Amino acid sequence: MFTRFRLVTNKTFSTTTVLRLVSSRASTDTSSISHRNHLKEILRKNGPRLSVPSLLQQRLDSGHPVTLPELRSISKRLVRSNQHDLALQMMEWMETQKEVHFSTYDTCLRLELIIKSHGLKQAEEYFEKLSLKAAKSAYLPLLRGYVKSKLVQEAESLMEKLNGLGFLVTPHPFNEMMKLYEATHQYEKVVLVVSLMKRNKIPRNVLSYNLWMNACCEVSGVECVYKEMVDDKSVEVGWSSLCALANVYVKAGFVEKASLVLESAEKKLNRSNRLGYFFLITLYASLGNKEGVVKLWERSKSVSGRATCANYICVLTSLVKLGDLAEAESVFSEWEGTCFNYDVRVSNVLLGAYMRGGDIRRAEGLHHRVLERGGVPNYKTWEILMEGFVKCQSMEKAIDAMHRAFELMKDCHWRPSQKIVMAIAEYFEKEAKMDEANRYVRDLHRLGLASLPLYRLLLRMHEHVQRPASDIYEMMKLDNIIRENWKYRTL
Repeated sequence: MFTRFRLVTNKTFSTTTVLRLVSSRASTDTSSISHRNHLKEILRKNGPRLSVPSLLQQRLDSGHPVTLPELRSISKRLVRSNQHDLALQMMEWMETQKEVHFSTYDTCLRLELIIKSHGLKQAEEYFEKLSLKAAKSAYLPLLRGYVKSKLVQEAESLMEKLNGLGFLVTPHPFNEMMKLYEATHQYEKVVLVVSLMKRNKIPRNVLSYNLWMNACCEVSGVECVYKEMVDDKSVEVGWSSLCALANVYVKAGFVEKASLVLESAEKKLNRSNRLGYFFLITLYASLGNKEGVVKLWERSKSVSGRATCANYICVLTSLVKLGDLAEAESVFSEWEGTCFNYDVRVSNVLLGAYMRGGDIRRAEGLHHRVLERGGVPNYKTWEILMEGFVKCQSMEKAIDAMHRAFELMKDCHWRPSQKIVMAIAEYFEKEAKMDEANRYVRDLHRLGLASLPLYRLLLRMHEHVQRPASDIYEMMKLDNIIRENWKYRTL
């Protein structure tokens, strides 16, 4: 699958200039408080003031200490707060300074930040300039970037280069390729990756086996993989592998086998981490086992720390799937009583359940309560409300929800379904609301959501009242919608 590749070696990565670093002991100087305050300005920087390099250079020019551990600490905090551009500025500045040992971690971090801030093309250019030693340690962020973007050809090309250089000695790059092939539904290639690992004597880890099991199309195949994993003395079978096996049984309809595997998985759960509990909760819900869902939810509470919104969403979704709204409402009330910030993603689960069940009164009551508690509706909130209102023919409320959703579209990729779009348009036509229909179609045109059926409907309305439609045809032209063979004439 991966052919040999020879990388041009004259492209080297240099870290040869000097940074005036003062030892960490200098932080006891009386200037340290001013220094720390100045560095904090980087963390709260949110406007077009001095750039990060300018702030750092200013500190050096004024004779204050700047230590490498402090710089790395600040870069980590910037990454955690999603200020990737500022973190990248800091890494770029560090790289230009003398006597800085730019570590493997630093190189990997800079590559990740380039991907997040500028995209894969610039990351590729940076990677090509690295020395072989640096490239050997820093290729994973680039490979993961390809996997995240589902760029199969680019990922395979990189693997060919790495294979030719003898860099493929751990399971990590192979695991990334298996993730990519599963994401692109090329399951047969997962088996080829495993075969390549065996041929090159690359050890498999837990993730390798889990990905391999997930790619198996038949129960017999996954059972063979699981047996091989059990026989592999270098790998410990944990809850994640048992969940992967159980998931295959669930999909195949082997309820009893899946239940037995999940019972074994329960015994391997980590009492210091909640993650496994919610994998099992989801699988129990797929089996229709409410008792298992509730049991694991209660057991998860023994783990130290607060349950996250994602945890509550998982258990609420499972209970709603099982049809137990009373238990879901109890869990939701528990969350409401402990949350600091009202995350509408949690309330949306219950809102959707009410609307799908046709209980408009309770849905509206919940929506108003969310607003009173300071919750900010997102696109999913308005989508749920739109669909529910259309279903019960509360069209004016559906129209209001649609217009609220329009306001959010510039900041997200979500778009309403054509079914809902047309349902509202058909209401305007039925009620002969010409002005509202015109405004509605213009909004959809502006957002790139207009369609041939929508324009046809509006033209019918114009035809009915004998109103000129030249502006409609102009919008159609801008939307590249062909109007040939239409029975509607230009008025």
